[in-house]
Amino acid sequence: MAENEEFMESAEQQDVPEQKAPKVPLDRSLWDRPWAQLKFFTFQPAVFPRMLGEVSNDARNGDWVSVYDKAGNRVGEGLFNGRAKIPLRVVVHSTSPVGEGYFEMAIRRAIALRRELGKLDSYTDAYRLINSDGDGMSGLTIDRYGDTLFCEVYSLGVFQRLPQWLPLIHELAGTKHSHIHVDHDLGSLEGIKPSLVKEIVASAPDKVRIRENGVRFEVDFVAGHKTGFFCDQRDNRKRFAEMVEGKRVLDLCCYTGGFSISAAHAGKAAEVTGVDLDEKAIAQARRNANLNQVSPNRLKWVHADAFAYARQMQKNGEQFDVVLCDPPKFVMTREPEGAAEGRRKYEDLNQLAISLVKPGGLFITCSCSGLVSLEDFEGHVIKAAHRLNRRLQIFDRTGPGIDHPVYSNCLDGRYLKLIWARVT
Repeated sequence: MAENEEFMESAEQQDVPEQKAPKVPLDRSLWDRPWAQLKFFTFQPAVFPRMLGEVSNDARNGDWVSVYDKAGNRVGEGLFNGRAKIPLRVVVHSTSPVGEGYFEMAIRRAIALRRELGKLDSYTDAYRLINSDGDGMSGLTIDRYGDTLFCEVYSLGVFQRLPQWLPLIHELAGTKHSHIHVDHDLGSLEGIKPSLVKEIVASAPDKVRIRENGVRFEVDFVAGHKTGFFCDQRDNRKRFAEMVEGKRVLDLCCYTGGFSISAAHAGKAAEVTGVDLDEKAIAQARRNANLNQVSPNRLKWVHADAFAYARQMQKNGEQFDVVLCDPPKFVMTREPEGAAEGRRKYEDLNQLAISLVKPGGLFITCSCSGLVSLEDFEGHVIKAAHRLNRRLQIFDRTGPGIDHPVYSNCLDGRYLKLIWARVT
């Protein structure tokens, strides 16, 4: 499940005050059909089964429905799917009818944020174009890579409407091609047939080349993770490169080399070592280094487990001027045992990474686990440092760029977090 979807489960965990029942029976005959009624008050976009009350008998899966509260007041509109884990996605909170014309407005507003306000096209052609709940488009994430869109769909209602939206999105974004991805298990729950995905997508390239702050990358839609590239780290890669000139750098969990190549090419680091367990990612990283004509003498790739590699470097007495740690998501569940294991991994990996930083060197560490708050993550990192009898001079905490906005009623979308520190 994608980052913007999994965290909405928190809405189900929250204590929501139950509204007092009306003194007289509700006359639902006057409600706009099809409709859905809430059992509890919530301003979250995700309405889970226990929060959903009655639904009109003419509401079909994928329908746009009017939403009413327990007292019979109109509170919004959204997409309904009775078989889904999230049966109701409220995309509009309004006391007046809005209609499906909302989606065109939301699409235009989302793209304007990136192209007009953020002016992202001036330094990259790869960024998140639509960020699900962060753009009021619950159930849809679109990343733009050059002239190609990669669309991740988590909602039947969105899937049904996407063919109507794509021409407008292409027109506004200046793109031509589309990839559509639906997770197999989630698609089964939503009722999205895999065969239908192929029917609505024109031929699109399996790979594209993109530019980002003067660095070039190849994005592989078939072999890559998620959408093939992590646009959310764009601003952090640029800042990282600005700090490493002439330094010896270690990039743990380097994936396809975003930070490593930025450090070696744009940042002019003296020496960079990128480590990742994914053999295909390392192969892609090498191709990306070649695209930027980075000498193998300055940029070394290691196919290895980050934990094992760091332990070996620790035994060898190796230390680096700069260490960056950007592991995959370790905490994927609220289940206590599973969550505790993931948190231990953060502490263990960060302890190993910090041990490899020279006194006075830089340490940048990341977490993409939305179920771990920034404060909790910082606590794990600090504990890791203190176990080594070392201290962190934390000088910043950052996240993604302007293309990953969150709405005030769905702050759980803040999944990416980075801690920037000097190690003493």
